[in-house]
Amino acid sequence: MKITINRLNDAVFMEAKNEDGITLHMDGTDEIGGINGGFRPMQMLLAAAGGCSAIDVIGILQKQHQNPEDLKIEVTGDRVDVGTYSEFKSIHIHFILKGSHLDEKKVSRAIDLSLTKYCSVSKTLEKTATISSSFEILK
Repeated sequence: MKITINRLNDAVFMEAKNEDGITLHMDGTDEIGGINGGFRPMQMLLAAAGGCSAIDVIGILQKQHQNPEDLKIEVTGDRVDVGTYSEFKSIHIHFILKGSHLDEKKVSRAIDLSLTKYCSVSKTLEKTATISSSFEILK
């Protein structure tokens, strides 16, 4: 796996590109010259945790013939200062699924399997942060 990062201005606005040529923009805070042109790196970690788990949950539910009509995920994180940097101390992932046929127990199990067994991002982040989850099913 390889990511290439190119600086796009004279401050901290950057573009990351993966091996397939897909790009995303990153930026810093206003205080360090950011222009609100992209995700901040710590925001990307939260997005990665939510996206990784979403992929797992959808796959697990599809195998159980539990195809959600829609899926939205809200990820929040609390940080703590550790010397010269900060790290996440807690992350909460809230899943909002839509589907009149979804089985609550199967949804709960799919989320649990993702966060405790399959999601590489969550498994990496749990070394410094407590990761919790919740869900709701909209009909």
